[in-house]
Amino acid sequence: MDFAFDARTEELRARLLAFMDEHVYPAEAVAEEQRAALASPWEVPPVVEELKAEARRRGLWNLFLPDERYGAGLTNLQYAPLAEITGRSPQLAPTALNCAAPDTGNMEVLAQFGTEEQRKRWLEPLLAGEIRSAFAMTEPDVASSDATNIETRIERDGDAYVITGRKWYISGALHPDCRVFIVMGKTAPEGADIRRQQSMVLVPRDTPGVEVRRAMRVYGYEDHYHGGHAEVVFDGVRVPADHLVGEEGGGFAIAQARLGPGRIHHCMRLIGMAERAIELMCRRAVSRTAFGKPLATQGVVQEWIADSRVAVEQLRLLVLKTAWLMDTVGNRGAHTEIQAIKIATPRTVTEIIDKAVQLHGAGGVSQDFPLAELWAAARTLRLADGPDEVHRRSLARRELKRYA
Repeated sequence: MDFAFDARTEELRARLLAFMDEHVYPAEAVAEEQRAALASPWEVPPVVEELKAEARRRGLWNLFLPDERYGAGLTNLQYAPLAEITGRSPQLAPTALNCAAPDTGNMEVLAQFGTEEQRKRWLEPLLAGEIRSAFAMTEPDVASSDATNIETRIERDGDAYVITGRKWYISGALHPDCRVFIVMGKTAPEGADIRRQQSMVLVPRDTPGVEVRRAMRVYGYEDHYHGGHAEVVFDGVRVPADHLVGEEGGGFAIAQARLGPGRIHHCMRLIGMAERAIELMCRRAVSRTAFGKPLATQGVVQEWIADSRVAVEQLRLLVLKTAWLMDTVGNRGAHTEIQAIKIATPRTVTEIIDKAVQLHGAGGVSQDFPLAELWAAARTLRLADGPDEVHRRSLARRELKRYA
């Protein structure tokens, strides 16, 4: 069994690590200073555009797309260690490389299911980093862990579709460059097959009837760099019928196709977040003294560091195995492993970051270190793309089926 990265991955890793050291990490403090001076919390600090330009110059752009027509043409196994590196600075690095959610998933949907006209109008500017987008699926009035519960209506009216419904935690909707929503709703609410009731449509951000009502906070954070997480109301929004993505009744299947790669991308980045937390933990341990001895000599601190290292190495191997399976047998063949990493990675990384917070004391929950924000992001991923309990239920059923 060969655990080495191939030559192309190693070359891109070297380039990306240099980019992180030379530009991304120094830009973290700069971005915060610039953001404080902006007129709106949703405006983008100028340094972000500088990072994007430098990433393009270095050939670190659209690395997530396996289709060479649109992206770098990397396999999941090649992209995994690169996504991990960007996870060390999740607010800046993914955006700098045009590899940030929700645009990544939306680009994948357009590349796979969009028409030529849809790709030209929306995919091309997304690939160029000229616009941003949002994915509107989750709703406040139903349990969205079961996507068949969605109540938003998408009704055909002549040569148009009319959308009515309320969504929330719609990532990217507050970004000033957000130009389009991919909206999931029901076109056949009484259909016999509950997984064929849903469809997706493209809704330009400036369409009459679209109201971005408020920003939703995540553990007190508004996630400015990714364009926030908004409550959005669609009040009789009318779009042409050719804004349908794929076919009527295909929304559930498209959502599953979109969420598969998204889940593994999140897990890849989470490992990078854990590595950043371990690094900060070690630096803190060797630089601080308590009760007459360096923190690094305290037995409990050594246990935290050792346990964290073991956990990260385990997670990385499982994520890489999952990426390899997705490349070789497809997303369906890797279903068990995708669910396994979605269950294990956010939970374990949250525990690692929590240890780092504890070691930093008051500093760990402050804005002077990235740990509090990293913890909030990791904890949220136990809900995003399906809560732990749904994945456990499905995974257990698949295991039990072998013995039925």
